[in-house]
Amino acid sequence: MEEIIKKIKEFDTIIIHGHMRPDGDCYGSQFGLKEIIKESFPNKQVYVVGGKCDYAAFLGQMDEIDDSLYNDALAIVVDTATAERVSDNRFTLAKYVIKIDHHIPVDNYGDYQYVLEEKSSCCEIIASLYLTHKDSLKINLAGATALYTGMVTDTGRFRFDSVNGDTMRTAGALLDLGVDICYIDNNLSVETINTLKLKGYVLSNFVTTENGFVYIKITRDVVEKYNVTDEEAANQVSTIGTIDGYPVWALFIEYPNEIRIRLRSRGPEIDKLANKYGGGGHAKASGAKLTSWEQLNDFVKDADELVKNYKKSEK
Repeated sequence: MEEIIKKIKEFDTIIIHGHMRPDGDCYGSQFGLKEIIKESFPNKQVYVVGGKCDYAAFLGQMDEIDDSLYNDALAIVVDTATAERVSDNRFTLAKYVIKIDHHIPVDNYGDYQYVLEEKSSCCEIIASLYLTHKDSLKINLAGATALYTGMVTDTGRFRFDSVNGDTMRTAGALLDLGVDICYIDNNLSVETINTLKLKGYVLSNFVTTENGFVYIKITRDVVEKYNVTDEEAANQVSTIGTIDGYPVWALFIEYPNEIRIRLRSRGPEIDKLANKYGGGGHAKASGAKLTSWEQLNDFVKDADELVKNYKKSEK
């Protein structure tokens, strides 16, 4: 952490990147870190760039910046395991690049990497950066709110097994700064009528396998029929995650240029399966992709076999 603070002090311009199709943890990390830097070093120019996260948009708006700002700038990439997943690849134009992440490392891009796999979220890492260096760093309510939001979303409201005592103590420290949990919950919990209708479609059309894998396939025509965003459609992965006897589940969504997989587990480690299909992530939450819908059956077979072997090992 000292190296990160040293570099932040060294540069006058700092640009914070996240991953493609950002989630709450990505947004929270970006805006939380921005507020820490701005509060601690008011004369620095700090920007956040990348894609938009609709459900976390209440945390802030992305900056539109010119390429010239990267000259002699520090780029910090948060919550992004691989360079190809960084939203806005201009981070490579920066003079120095730092990676801060909590995913299983598969790509050591950048000049300096700070990766803590055991942390529940990237926001927890950044909150810890502040909490362990309060003698030299400051934070405001907006920053604390952003970090707490990221922790809430990436832990499934503190229900995932990545949560431990340190996680809760860090969250508590943010609450002590005045974070309004009702405000955050109100922003995260509201759904549109169209999203609720899509949820009905998911509950009526999911597919199960013999050994305990369950999945839903969302094609472009489904996204367009229900008039939802790609993000709203992809977030439906949690809708099929509570079925007894089906510890692994996935949502396959067709984007305009690719087919992405959101893969989740309540038991088996799924990151190696994700690796096989061009992805990665955590042991219980990963992402991957298909080259075409013709590859779907292969993935389903592999996932079903993974669950089968897991259930055998549990007996």
